[in-house]
Amino acid sequence: MNELKIDTVDTLIISIIVLYLGNVLTRLIRPLQKYSIPQAVTGGLIVSFTILIVSKLGGPQIAFAMELRDALLLAFFSTIGLSAKFSKLKEGGKPLLILLTCASVFLIVQNGTGVLLANLFGAHPGYGLFAGSVSFAGGHGTAIAWGQEAEAAGLDQAGLVGIAFATFGLIAGGIIGGPVAEMLIKKNKLDPATSDQEQPMMVSAEPEKKLEPVTMRRALSTVFTLAICISVGSLVNRFFFSAGVMLPGFLTAMMVGIIITNLSGVFKKEIRQSDFDKVGEGALQLFLAMSLMSLDLQSLASAMGVVFTVLVIQVIVITIFAVFIVFRVMGKTYDAAVICAGFTGLGLGATPVAIANMNAVTSKYGPSFQAFLVVPLVGAFFMDLINALVIKFFLGLPMMQGVM
Repeated sequence: MNELKIDTVDTLIISIIVLYLGNVLTRLIRPLQKYSIPQAVTGGLIVSFTILIVSKLGGPQIAFAMELRDALLLAFFSTIGLSAKFSKLKEGGKPLLILLTCASVFLIVQNGTGVLLANLFGAHPGYGLFAGSVSFAGGHGTAIAWGQEAEAAGLDQAGLVGIAFATFGLIAGGIIGGPVAEMLIKKNKLDPATSDQEQPMMVSAEPEKKLEPVTMRRALSTVFTLAICISVGSLVNRFFFSAGVMLPGFLTAMMVGIIITNLSGVFKKEIRQSDFDKVGEGALQLFLAMSLMSLDLQSLASAMGVVFTVLVIQVIVITIFAVFIVFRVMGKTYDAAVICAGFTGLGLGATPVAIANMNAVTSKYGPSFQAFLVVPLVGAFFMDLINALVIKFFLGLPMMQGVM
């Protein structure tokens, strides 16, 4: 079969078209909006299905150049680090620490479940991490990043499996969050009047500022800062590698970003968070578009039964954890019920899914200032970092030797 290779520039052009396609479909198809399905997922899957059909009809095997994709991943995680200002964490107080502890414990439970299921299916336990927090709590970006490491270590199609779990987890996280909170509110007869309703529902990350034009200096400063994160992160990665410690490149880039943004506060240098947020969003969407439009769906089809089974079990696990642990330790209040809705979004999908879940609940029953404060903080500041540490812990277990 002939192979058609798409170069880097054409791959970028196609990925942008994929995003436009996903945007149009998201506006036209209501469930895609309702469950917060990323535009890159929608458009990318359509392109990958088209490529599969072309291949089945005897057409060429299409291969995309992926060098730019790797740089986009590092840029995205750098922006995550650059958003992690320690000064914001003081606002969360005790509820933040409690929820953070719950999230840390759950990541261990989720990975333990995934590894157990991998053993039951007769697969290498390394695949269990992709049936755990790598894909579900980590999402598409983390699944693809770790998938590259795993495939290099010999776990065939690990990235593809991770994307499948991340995609279906995103949908499941958006579906079950509301019903879980609804059940807790009705069963315990919870009243939102116990919440501090004088507070706003949403917490703005930064005070509203007058819109300023984008200047050349401002644009170059943003690019320069991201380049520093990626370059210094690479140096740190090589240092750890020489010491026998394997870390993914995205983690060290994110750590450098955390250091830069907090040092900027010490030296009274402004970091324009809105600039990095937009760059990070664009980098992630292009990264996902490139990854999903190049999916090998033919290989994935044979594993759909396993993927669905694992998804159902992980949904049951997070529901039990949210209802019997998170709800109780957060105080069994209305706020705790709303937090549970957000927690399921974090554990199976992403922070936007968590916020969408909480919005659905509070729009029906009333505001919850505490939930809208602590859940986004855990999702934005800690989830990726703690998840990486938990994954590294599991990789250090004897059963995982030789993987990543």
